[in-house]
Amino acid sequence: MEDLDVEEEERKDSSPVQPRFSQADPALLYPAPLSPAPDPLSHLGSLLAGGWDRSAELGFQSCQLQGREAHADQSVTILHAKVAQKSYGNEKRFFCPPPCVYISGPGWRVMQNHLKAAGYGDAVYRVCGYMCLDTTSQSQADAYKLVFNEQPNSRMFASAKSLFISDQDKRKHFCLLLRLFLGNRLEVGSFQSRMIKVISKPSQKRQSMKNADLCISSCSRVALFNRLRSQTVSTRYLSVDRGAFIASPRQWTAFTITLVEDQHADHGDFVLSDGFICYGCVVQLVCSESGVALPPMVIRKVNKQHAILDVDEPVSQLHKCAFQFRDDPNAYLCLSNDAIIQHQASPSLTDPLRVGLNDGSCWTIIGVEVVEFTFNQGSSCIQTPVTPFPVICGLEVNGGGHVAMLEVYGENFSPHLKVWFGNSEAETMFKSPKSLLCVVPDISVFSDGWRCLRRVLTVPLALIRSDGLIYRTSFSFTYTPELQPSPPSRGAPGGGKREGGTEGGQQEDVLLETIHQEFTRANFHLFMQS
Repeated sequence: MEDLDVEEEERKDSSPVQPRFSQADPALLYPAPLSPAPDPLSHLGSLLAGGWDRSAELGFQSCQLQGREAHADQSVTILHAKVAQKSYGNEKRFFCPPPCVYISGPGWRVMQNHLKAAGYGDAVYRVCGYMCLDTTSQSQADAYKLVFNEQPNSRMFASAKSLFISDQDKRKHFCLLLRLFLGNRLEVGSFQSRMIKVISKPSQKRQSMKNADLCISSCSRVALFNRLRSQTVSTRYLSVDRGAFIASPRQWTAFTITLVEDQHADHGDFVLSDGFICYGCVVQLVCSESGVALPPMVIRKVNKQHAILDVDEPVSQLHKCAFQFRDDPNAYLCLSNDAIIQHQASPSLTDPLRVGLNDGSCWTIIGVEVVEFTFNQGSSCIQTPVTPFPVICGLEVNGGGHVAMLEVYGENFSPHLKVWFGNSEAETMFKSPKSLLCVVPDISVFSDGWRCLRRVLTVPLALIRSDGLIYRTSFSFTYTPELQPSPPSRGAPGGGKREGGTEGGQQEDVLLETIHQEFTRANFHLFMQS
């Protein structure tokens, strides 16, 4: 009866005329302007910003490695919070939001088909996993067993609901360790999360640059959750399901939160900016995966179920906050059961700088990390773990021309790795677990007719293990021609060209030779694809 009364009060507080956020209502839910990929570091500048249609270049054979197409890619994605509260005594403060794992990519189905063809039963290729803290004292018995469920988009999903860090663990930072197996106990690999900062409780002090890691910065990822009546079992996460915003008791979505610089810009025309998120600023929440977004909203600090309108301090981890719609100052983002609605709040009669809110309008904000591992086993079913997983962190070109060298910086490198440019293997030398050195292939290896390549050429970089396992990366290599003025005409006076003559053809050959020479000089530019 008490719950029914609470729900009745929430319906009265909520505006019945306000529509819910769904694709059917573009005024409230619209695709956010996606941030453009970083421009290649090139003297051509904006000419490269629009990208390049590789299909127009007949001489270049796509980005994929021959015999190892993307339809066999396998991905493991880990989502987790940036901070975790420490548990004290017998209390167990489970990580919130709970770390979750997504398994995706058609390569898992390809692997299953290989195992079926080999005569194994259904139980052999089922994926199972365990997640724990990265401590040597942790045994598999202490790890949380993940139960994967298949989703409509063919992904597998699981979350670790009961992980915590006790006060016996004196570390200030730790990582999560995910171990994946097939049903026949064949280990797929061990995957590590990003670093997680340990805190005792949310900080209520105004944050400074000394604690910048606790501040929420623009263009970072966050998660939002709500606990009605402060009950753990009533926790709901802001999530996106098939393009609609919902409140989910199980799954949560990583949102990119961005400052909106122009608070009076028209729909879709606002300017995004960098910096820390502060209360009173206009922000936008964009689903990191689907790109759907909520309208621009003003983020407000919450204290004792009131939105405080005169606070401008930085937003910190695990703060209570509210989201006030910019175009309707009395409306706040709110959940009602599993739906997202607008709550019509009433200003305080005693204090004009405080606005009373209901439970559903009070959100807890926390920064989150997303780490993805993508690999490809090709046509064979590799029996050894895919980890340790090599990760590229940076690139540096040394030299130029036919002796240009590319140094690859990262982690978990081994002598068994080779660097590939598109579908071309580069001569690779192992320097250390954090450095590989390779020879940059000549532009001509990507096309028999280099004379047709008058535009930039971008090829993806990949690492391939000696047994054929491919590690996809987000890095690419760009060959950029520097077009120089064509040589002066050697034709008749006045520079005229006789129709049907050979003078124009000779000039064109000279120009093409110049372009090719420029390609093979030190005109290599690197950029990371978003």
